[in-house]
Amino acid sequence: MAISPQITNLVIILGFMQISKKIPFDDPNVLNAVRALYVVSNIIIAGIYFFVQQKINKKNDMTVVKYVEPAPMGSGEEPKFVATTVKAYDLQKLREAYKAQLMGVGMMAVMHIYFKYTNPLLIQSIIPLKGAFEGNLVKIHLLGQSATGDLQRPWKAAGGMMGAMSGGEIKTDKKSIEAAERAGRGGVKDE
Repeated sequence: MAISPQITNLVIILGFMQISKKIPFDDPNVLNAVRALYVVSNIIIAGIYFFVQQKINKKNDMTVVKYVEPAPMGSGEEPKFVATTVKAYDLQKLREAYKAQLMGVGMMAVMHIYFKYTNPLLIQSIIPLKGAFEGNLVKIHLLGQSATGDLQRPWKAAGGMMGAMSGGEIKTDKKSIEAAERAGRGGVKDE
């Protein structure tokens, strides 16, 4: 039985919260070392994503992926038919990963520089790096896992609150795809 990433993240956070209580952040050398750890962690993540991007472009997989994307929750819009390629889909997911990393860095910068919080630097040096290695793109393009089962495109929406806010599950069954194609609901075609 595999332990879910959310459980391991919780264990890491709780563990590092206890550890961070014992770290003398008022010592400038210690604080600078933790800052350096945070910066190096984000450089490693950016390097991983850059390497994944190179692999995606090198593979140039033009296999068509069709799915029905759910409407955002509360928008009143209809689900949208999407026809794209594996390469375009992977590059879109990679852009989302880069954006999430930049948002995390921005939030951490505000918390650290403006609010003077230092403890989250330690936790945010570990959790995003762990998350990068748990991402589907890294599993497929860097770790060499085959794109079958849970790694088959399109990927399921993230669980929890963010997954629920996106409007539900992506549909890949033939009936849903054909219905959305016939209805012509905002079809997106990436090539």
